[in-house]
Amino acid sequence: MQLLELYKKMLPYILPYKRMVVATLALTFVGSFAAQVNALILKYTVDSISVLMVAREPLSKGFYLLGTITIILLSKELINSVVQFGQKFYGEKLRIFITRDISQSIVERILTYRMEFYTSKENESGKLQTRIDLGISSLTRLVQNFFIDILPLFANAIMALILMFYANFYVGMVSLTIIPIYFYISQLQADKLSGFRRRMRNYRETKNNGIITLIESITVIKSFVREKLEAKRHQDIQFEMTENQLVTRKTSFIFESIKSFVEQIGVVIIIILTAYFVLNGSMTIGAIMFHIMLFNNVSAPIRQLHRIYDEVNDALIYSEGFFDIIESDHQKESSGTYKPDKIKGFIEVRNVDFTYPNGTNALYDVSFSIKPNETSALVGLSGAGKSTIINLLDKFYQPTKGSIFLDGIDLNLYDTNFIRNNIGLVLQKNHIFKGTIKENIMYGKPDATEQEITEAATKAYIHEQISALPQGYESDANLLSGGQQQRIAIARLFLKNPPIIFLDEPTASLDAIATEQIKKSLDAIKEGRTVIIISHSISQIIDAKNIVVLEKGRCVEIGDHESLYDLKGTYFQIFTAMTNSLNIDKINQTMA
Repeated sequence: MQLLELYKKMLPYILPYKRMVVATLALTFVGSFAAQVNALILKYTVDSISVLMVAREPLSKGFYLLGTITIILLSKELINSVVQFGQKFYGEKLRIFITRDISQSIVERILTYRMEFYTSKENESGKLQTRIDLGISSLTRLVQNFFIDILPLFANAIMALILMFYANFYVGMVSLTIIPIYFYISQLQADKLSGFRRRMRNYRETKNNGIITLIESITVIKSFVREKLEAKRHQDIQFEMTENQLVTRKTSFIFESIKSFVEQIGVVIIIILTAYFVLNGSMTIGAIMFHIMLFNNVSAPIRQLHRIYDEVNDALIYSEGFFDIIESDHQKESSGTYKPDKIKGFIEVRNVDFTYPNGTNALYDVSFSIKPNETSALVGLSGAGKSTIINLLDKFYQPTKGSIFLDGIDLNLYDTNFIRNNIGLVLQKNHIFKGTIKENIMYGKPDATEQEITEAATKAYIHEQISALPQGYESDANLLSGGQQQRIAIARLFLKNPPIIFLDEPTASLDAIATEQIKKSLDAIKEGRTVIIISHSISQIIDAKNIVVLEKGRCVEIGDHESLYDLKGTYFQIFTAMTNSLNIDKINQTMA
């Protein structure tokens, strides 16, 4: 990405604050004039003192000169302090506001993306977080460098150059010639370091993703005593980063030494040239200090350039990943516009194939139908495609081939938010958000009343346990056990009260008594709704009026429990395995 292209991408974030930008520019312009006063006053002072000494004027005139100069310089410093405060304040305010808007825009953007975006290997949580964090921080530094650092420095340099050319064309040309040489060396430095910076970005993404994975897997790591193995993996990444950093810094130091040498050549030439003009009588003695101070104002941006240029090039590198995320239009979740007054719940899956973004083929020519107001079950071994079908029905993904119809209308034509507002989803492991129990239950209905929240918790058989906590519904939800958190998720479902319900192993994390309680509450909520359940529980499957049997991504059998059992096929094998795992004979002996 080129600098001009990056500024064009940043323009939409800057334009809302154009008044602040104008104020910053105006103060910078005033400050650039104030920065030249010292050089002008120094020249005037040296020349005036020289005249007084040659003329042998009394000391009182000297004191008058010093008093005048003191008043001018102090007044200038007072004005300059106010100007610098305003320029830095508006520049910093602009940086903070733009950073806030950039951070908000990326969050709002990724929330609109399809599930493919999050399941891509390139967008693993650690890598994605690093790309966003580094992108925001580098863009923030870019705004800071431009409005707080670069702009004042280069405004001062331009004003100093104008004065140098006005005083002497040749001295001005020397100063002007140094600048493009310095910029050329800086560009060579940037080109040389670009590959190292990209590798460093990849290293950081991999490192951060590895740390997140390590924390999430700490129980497994410790149980298998693999601490040394994981530490070695992290060490390898660290060593690669170190080598890359050393080469980067070595290259930077070489180029910075060259740039410093070029700057000093400019200083030497200015001194010699100015001294020559003084000796031949075309300049006064004060011009020597005058031109040296002006050249210092010209070279000040050059002395800062290596730092600013490095940060600008970091912004160019890291902003690539950031804007790749924010401009991924093809990732945006699609939506139709159809919103019926009521959903009956008649689902038809016709000849559906599906392949995940990573290339895994999950479904092959799957066809079946779900009648409204009935409970259906998806049965199959792990990896058969049960959860994939739920994901397709909830529009998390779109079929690779084939179509899905709801009440006779293609699912793609429905408004996505409308569909999801009318579907209740309970997973095997539901996410509990940071916050109170009450806030987590209300996620199912943000405007729910206290009574509705209590009723939902009661139906999910969690109310008594919540009430027993010291802070009740205001307790931290993350302090609950896995089974309790699952019932919080089910309470959300009761609160949402949708016409279609998808249950993906809803009682997998619960004990036997809780499972029985939840089964009763789920039986109650099933009345008058279309329900699709995935479960390895015999009691959940056997009650379903319609059972769809999947095997290796294909629909192999459809029917009720009795008819499928009599077929002696895939369902028979799965059901028999389930009953054998329960040790039915031993249970019967105990119950006899």
